[in-house]
Amino acid sequence: MDNEFETGTLAVRAGIRRSQFNEHAEALYLSSSFVFDSAAQAAARFSGEEGGFIYSRFSNPTVDMLQERLAALEGAEACIATASGMAAILATVMALMKAGEHIVAAQSIFGATQQLFGGILAKFGIDTTFVASVDATAFRAALRPQTKLLFIETPSNPLTEVFDIAALAQVAREGGVLLVVDNCFCTPVLQRPLDLGADLVIHSATKYLDGQGRVLGGAVCGRAVLVDEVFRFLRTAGPSLSPFNAWVILKGLETLPIRMQAQSAAALELARWLEAQPQVLRVHYPGLPSHPQHALAMRQQKAGGAIVSFEVKGGREQAWQVVDATRLISITANLGDTKTTLTHPASTTHGRISAAARAAAGIGENLLRLAVGLEAVADLKEDLKRGLARL
Repeated sequence: MDNEFETGTLAVRAGIRRSQFNEHAEALYLSSSFVFDSAAQAAARFSGEEGGFIYSRFSNPTVDMLQERLAALEGAEACIATASGMAAILATVMALMKAGEHIVAAQSIFGATQQLFGGILAKFGIDTTFVASVDATAFRAALRPQTKLLFIETPSNPLTEVFDIAALAQVAREGGVLLVVDNCFCTPVLQRPLDLGADLVIHSATKYLDGQGRVLGGAVCGRAVLVDEVFRFLRTAGPSLSPFNAWVILKGLETLPIRMQAQSAAALELARWLEAQPQVLRVHYPGLPSHPQHALAMRQQKAGGAIVSFEVKGGREQAWQVVDATRLISITANLGDTKTTLTHPASTTHGRISAAARAAAGIGENLLRLAVGLEAVADLKEDLKRGLARL
């Protein structure tokens, strides 16, 4: 579908392919393989001389529809879907890098990504430098001749640090490296990194793209020459998205724009309210003027997003008291759901990285991350009040 259409239209209509039955809703193709008309056609399909579907590990009509829709939403030439967001990151690195090369990554990235870069990939000779700053000059200073990728999340998880994508894209171009942006928190509804100069965009489709906590999924979007490399890795290694999960995420995308708008508005109201609570030391939310990168966020994003992190007075005991007092909000580490969730990052999402790494990333024992859903904001305030009143 032409990218001349608005985001809301693309979220509903892009990528639709109808079968001979001319169905209105996207079809779910639950088949592991596809039949050929002849041996010659099978050979032509496998060699790439003829287009068409072969085997659902790497080619399936439902998955293709999702990939086309996400590519349209991100303004990308191509997209490849994966089994999860972490699978998307792994596939990107494995496809584009080799032993002896180097990654420059923001220190504030998600805990599992830190472990992947700093632990697993290091065993295979890929080194990572973690930059403890949002300043593009710090990333420039970390570049080496062996650097291949700059990797950021913006806003970051869980402190919602905002990175200047255009400035980092310039650093990447000057250094002859690729800029990869995890766009999980904003989605293409609020931010399109490729328009700002990024080379690839990563998604955990498990989060806002599905939007209802139902399935796992991931995606890599960007220039076709790069996505094709990721596809070649996925075709062989197999971290593939199932057709069923692709179909669920396709249906989730239909409501993505209205969900992101409503959840962002609710998050801003809650962030303002939390700032006024005497038991709260600090609120991290890009939509607040108190956020260090507020001006940048308002230029780069269409709204502040739906993630609000806040620090309570005290430590782990006090933070857990707030969590345990909730009766409405779900205590879970997932985010992007229509149901509001609350987690203690130091003991959950970032619990497997070292205490020193958590401290360096600013993730204290008193920090809580709130992923705002679609409930009435007044009810969410009352639920949080119960815990804050205990402090």
